[in-house]
Amino acid sequence: MKNSIKVERAKNDLTQAKLAELAGVSRQTINSMELGKYVPSTVLALKLSDIFKTPVNEIFELEKEDWK
Repeated sequence: MKNSIKVERAKNDLTQAKLAELAGVSRQTINSMELGKYVPSTVLALKLSDIFKTPVNEIFELEKEDWK
């Protein structure tokens, strides 16, 4: 799954640490999501959507291999 967390973070002038604090997760979790190594729970995805004031499907995008 692709995501635009890093882009949204930059638009909102947030560090990984600040976003992690707002979302209630570790900075390492944010870093792992940005690198595509961690797929967030539905709850975390919705929290990020709320923080960025952006629909979930504009932050996260399924890739072809996600359908297999």
